[in-house]
Amino acid sequence: MGQSPAVELEVGDRVVRISHPDRVYFPARGETKLDLARYYLSVADGVVRALRDRPCMMHRFPSGVTGEKVHQKRLPAGAPPWVRTVRVHFPRYHRYADELCVTDIADVVWAVQMSTVEFHPWNSRAADTERPDEWRIDLDPMPDCPFSRVRRVAGVVREVLAELGAVGWPKTSGGRGLHVYVRIKPEWGFADVRRAALAFAREVERRAPDDVTTTWWRRDRDPAKLFLDYNQNTRDHTIAAAYSVRGVPEATVSAPVRWDEIPDVDPRDLTIATVPVRFSELGDLHAGIDDAVFSLEPLLAWADRNGVEPPED
Repeated sequence: MGQSPAVELEVGDRVVRISHPDRVYFPARGETKLDLARYYLSVADGVVRALRDRPCMMHRFPSGVTGEKVHQKRLPAGAPPWVRTVRVHFPRYHRYADELCVTDIADVVWAVQMSTVEFHPWNSRAADTERPDEWRIDLDPMPDCPFSRVRRVAGVVREVLAELGAVGWPKTSGGRGLHVYVRIKPEWGFADVRRAALAFAREVERRAPDDVTTTWWRRDRDPAKLFLDYNQNTRDHTIAAAYSVRGVPEATVSAPVRWDEIPDVDPRDLTIATVPVRFSELGDLHAGIDDAVFSLEPLLAWADRNGVEPPED
């Protein structure tokens, strides 16, 4: 059978060529590479807001999500001159990498042409990659933890954030968990942000001890509990961005949700087939995130008072 001809997509004032547009990337429903590109176009404002000016790792699946997965830190060769990068340092390996730095939806669609399905941005920006402006709360269920427990813990997270005067922006993980992002002043390094995140996690654990664990070693965690993963704030740790498709056959999306939706949401329903309609009706539910900036000082005070120190990586 012959290959389908390439398709040229007009993306703003750019033209992005999509080769092998009919290649099936998501076998559960038959969505193709072109479907993936059109999905990202349909949520353009949201995904660009989530990625803008951040170093971004690309999770590439050249033959679809059931094939090989490539974790791409460095921008692939042959990128158009208009695709920006940001240089980041990896001290452990004594190396540098020029990572994708999205400024426009054309950058995202070009990455799809390069077989990128998932976008995993840093929680800092190009202006100062060593000072995060995003605190990430990862509600990560252990293997026997039901989603009802994830929902319940999300309520506690919201309660503690409200007491702190912080605004949390929830989204599904695209899997079995939830993420909540908080904009913060870029005044602290990764170690302080992680320490503040652990202080917060310990408070949630104190309020919901039957549901939550902050135990460092996975082998020591109760498999029925939810791990509040403060480690996602460690330097160079990344998780899928808001609106990122996940590399699974069902093409689920890490989709923003309202707090009042969480008691009823089923993450499996949020896919590249359903999120575009939702986006057209609701817009970007994270649209106000850059205007709700929180200072970590209260959490760092908690950490000092309670002697909170994260384990060494």
